[in-house]
Amino acid sequence: MPFVEVNITVGATKSQKALLVEGITDLLVNVLNKNPSSTQVVIKEVGTENWGISGRSVKKLREEGKTANISKT
Repeated sequence: MPFVEVNITVGATKSQKALLVEGITDLLVNVLNKNPSSTQVVIKEVGTENWGISGRSVKKLREEGKTANISKT
């Protein structure tokens, strides 16, 4: 019974999260031959003020326009 936890910053749409769950499940089925019925995927959203990269919060980096190499937004 695979269990996958995905941590992302807040902002993904319901559709994007559904695609993540589907894609991760498909990957486990195709690569590891896992049963999709017992495959669990949990998405946790973290506020950008609570996610840090290189000693700075993502919120601050985005405000400064310094996320081009790490994020689309």
